[in-house]
Amino acid sequence: DPFARSHLGCEEWSSVRTDRAVKHWIIAAKLQDEKAVGALKEAYREGCVRKEDFASALRGHQAAVDSTKSPQRDEAEAFMIHHKLRGLGV
Repeated sequence: DPFARSHLGCEEWSSVRTDRAVKHWIIAAKLQDEKAVGALKEAYREGCVRKEDFASALRGHQAAVDSTKSPQRDEAEAFMIHHKLRGLGV
């Protein structure tokens, strides 16, 4: 569960176990968790994440996001938006 991993990262960060926090956030980021990506960015700015680890997490996050994209999903989303707007009289 990406949310649980991200939350564990926050708990570890609060307990000043930055290495463990970063590991949890990297896992969560690779499971599409946007908050974990934000936490990693901040930790990277503070010098707590190596450049290679940060880049790997970002690539993993993007790959996970891309894996959920498909023309069928895009078409279904457009269909749902159209019908929601139609229901609102737009």
